[in-house]
Amino acid sequence: MSQTLDIERWNLECEFNNLDHHTDLNGADRLIVRRGQKFTISLYLRSGNYQPGLSSLDCVVETGPQPSEENGTRASFGLSAVIDTSRWSAAVTSPPGNTATLAICSPPDAPIGRYTLTLGQSGRIEFILLFNPWCPGDRVYMDDERSLEEYVLSQDGIIFRGSAKYPVPTPWNFGQFESGILDICLKILDMNPKCLKFPGKDCSKRGIPTYVSRVLSAMVNCNDDKGVLLGRWTNNYDGGVSPLLWRGSVEILRSWDRQDCLPVRYGQCWVFAAVACSVSRALGIPCRVVTNFNSAHDTNSNLVIEQYIDEKGALMKSREMIWNYHCWVENWMTRPDLKSPDFNGWQASDPTPQEKSHGVYCCGPVPVRAIKEGELTFKYDAPFVFAEVNADVDYFMKKADGSQSKVTYTSTVGQKISTKSVGSDAREDITHLYKYPEGSDEERATFEKANHQNKLLQQQEQDQGLHLTIKVGSDIRKGCDFDVFAVVTNNTESQKKCRLVFGSCAMSYNGNVGENCGFKDLLNVELSPGAERRVPLRLNYSKYGGLITEENLIRLAALLLDYSGGQPMLALRNIVLDNPEIKVRILGEPKENRKLAAEITMQNPLPEPLEECCFSIEGANLTGGHLRLHLGPGEDAKVKIYFTPTHSGLRKLVVDFNSKKLCHVKGYRNVIIGK
Repeated sequence: MSQTLDIERWNLECEFNNLDHHTDLNGADRLIVRRGQKFTISLYLRSGNYQPGLSSLDCVVETGPQPSEENGTRASFGLSAVIDTSRWSAAVTSPPGNTATLAICSPPDAPIGRYTLTLGQSGRIEFILLFNPWCPGDRVYMDDERSLEEYVLSQDGIIFRGSAKYPVPTPWNFGQFESGILDICLKILDMNPKCLKFPGKDCSKRGIPTYVSRVLSAMVNCNDDKGVLLGRWTNNYDGGVSPLLWRGSVEILRSWDRQDCLPVRYGQCWVFAAVACSVSRALGIPCRVVTNFNSAHDTNSNLVIEQYIDEKGALMKSREMIWNYHCWVENWMTRPDLKSPDFNGWQASDPTPQEKSHGVYCCGPVPVRAIKEGELTFKYDAPFVFAEVNADVDYFMKKADGSQSKVTYTSTVGQKISTKSVGSDAREDITHLYKYPEGSDEERATFEKANHQNKLLQQQEQDQGLHLTIKVGSDIRKGCDFDVFAVVTNNTESQKKCRLVFGSCAMSYNGNVGENCGFKDLLNVELSPGAERRVPLRLNYSKYGGLITEENLIRLAALLLDYSGGQPMLALRNIVLDNPEIKVRILGEPKENRKLAAEITMQNPLPEPLEECCFSIEGANLTGGHLRLHLGPGEDAKVKIYFTPTHSGLRKLVVDFNSKKLCHVKGYRNVIIGK
């Protein structure tokens, strides 16, 4: 006859279990484990001894507000001889005695979240269950330790911004293991509309990573729900924070939590993506931030972006845009719903609110492989992501009399698709994961499958005799005056007489253009056969300095009209002005819980003083500081800022400089913190 174990107390062995389950960076004050992997707790018996085959214990686990066995959110089980990793099971692994080591295991597809475990009549314990990319049975399993270190455990990283010709690395503190962040991530799941309306059904689906990542895609923005971030793409950030001021996800998530789920103001694409990455990693889904340069925003799903210019080459407003860059995330998981293992692996998911998907502002997850192969019927939102990296761009010139004409323009959407490399801050180009080489047979087959008729039938007669490009120097710094060049080449055997309109304007990263920064209109550009002419355009800081946005972007446009006929020819180029370099030097030996000094050096590049200057420091598991000062024209700043690392390991120390005239200058240094 079996005898129920009479438990007096227990020890959850949080330090051992959390370390074994790769959750130790969350601390050791509570039990946080991963599914499909056993954890052990020590039971201290009030009376009697544990006897193999004779002792019994009824266990019940529950999660969510409406736990049920039917929905997989409740399970009852007793003691087994050995652990069964395919279901909830328990086994005593210690020899007979008045203490017992109880091993417990969840199935690898169990819903994630907060759990209670009832041990017979003795009481109940609480723990958190997460996805387990170290478990082969979990849909998020990743068979590479270096990749797991990067995409799950790394608390900081690099997000690439700038332009296709000049990708700019921006350091970011994901901070998924910072105090309170995991609880906030679980709260995000609880506040999603599906959970608020059907809590039992929602919790039952939290074992499915495609479902969870789609919920996160919707909840990181606030357009339909009590989401985390409100987006804004103007230069007015009253009532909130400029997206360029954020250095990490931690303060954003904590602000959302403190404000009772009111949205944090403001985010743009890289901020939305970075927060989604933090939440995904916190929950155990391998995740990385991806940047697509020259990213198309196709509103009508025809895979063609139509842009209009006036007779001076100035871009006219349009709902369809080419973003200088756009960021989203990729989550790693299998896709059993798609019936083919070819589409397992990285799945693109975009939390930036652009277009609705099934009535909600979210996008993905869609297999990256499906985008490459043109499988546009695959869930979710494949046509939109396909267009972001493959759409055609057609330019038309609208004339004063109301007529319009096609403009010859050659450009490629979806360039230098980038992410941080595993184990280093270098840029990894992953364009080949999204598209085949341009002009290849595979690319043509993909377009045929995707019914990309504009690409397939593009046999326009183009005048190859004239060639127009824009060239710039290698050293284009904010604060300097510099030249850019329109280069016209006559490859015909006849004399050419043309009109060249060459202009520049401020722009934001999402393609919106601002005021004119410099312009010239040459009515008589004559070129003999085989001749090349370089036409300079001087950009002066005195003019562009007060016009450009905080992103330091200027759009160059050259429009060439051949008086002998033929289509007008357009060349475009976006340039990013360099900010000054911030140099960081650590003084002393870095050790956890020891105050350290960082020596920071930077030169004011502007021909005017910088007022209300502030240097600040941030990093994962770092208590940072800040320092205010004044800088004269061309003056060097050399300051010390003190900070305290609270954990050992490799940390990215991010330094941010802001002033009225020079904003969001970032520098960083990787620091190894000893114990």
